[in-house]
Amino acid sequence: MDFALILVVATGLTGLIWAADVAWFRARRLVGDAPEPVIVEYARSFFPILLVVLVIRSFLFEPFRIPSASMMPTLLIGDFIFVNKFTYGLRLPVLNTEILDLGSPERGDVVVFRLPADPSTNYIKRLVGLPGDSITYLNNQVFVNQQAVPVALTGPYGGDQPGSILGRERLARHDHSVLFMPGRSSLEGTFIVPKGHYFMMGDNRDNSRDSRYDGVGMIPDRNVVGKAVRVWMNWDFPGMPRWGRIGQSID
Repeated sequence: MDFALILVVATGLTGLIWAADVAWFRARRLVGDAPEPVIVEYARSFFPILLVVLVIRSFLFEPFRIPSASMMPTLLIGDFIFVNKFTYGLRLPVLNTEILDLGSPERGDVVVFRLPADPSTNYIKRLVGLPGDSITYLNNQVFVNQQAVPVALTGPYGGDQPGSILGRERLARHDHSVLFMPGRSSLEGTFIVPKGHYFMMGDNRDNSRDSRYDGVGMIPDRNVVGKAVRVWMNWDFPGMPRWGRIGQSID
């Protein structure tokens, strides 16, 4: 289900009904003291609300829920996050055509993007490779253009993935945590990032389907949705909310 398309259609339809009534029918109805049709009443009531939601969701911030463990420990299952839609430029909803260039994704950003194989599906990963980069992943370490990205193992992870090892990685200006699962291998190799594309990886390195794998691959710039900036709630129902997650920044 493409919620953006539904929202655009609903906003346009209610706006057209309301505008048509104002332009052609309202005056004659008032002369005859006829009641306002129910469909016009609903359109007049819902159009402003839908328009505000459409503008905020398309050009400012969009909420997302984290459904998987691929970005642990940075993001947990049940996290509800805000995604900044204007950091990388303004794009038309549904068409995703850029109308105003305000910046480009940077290495280390946590990015929401539309899966190339299924644009109705959103993924969230960390941007590791920029256009033209050579990215190598070998023995739990990332190399960008043959330069090792600093990573230090800090000890066992005490969270939702028992037996995992916590690490600390410095990727460009982002100092963030990563997770490894001893005894579980993940795809290694060298990957060349084409022009106009990005290479994405999950922070849960041995439990992430990302740009290393077929079905995800390199992410075209046009598929970028926005930058994840803050957690506003965590609730993995039917468990209890994790109140301590509220308001945490994403880095």
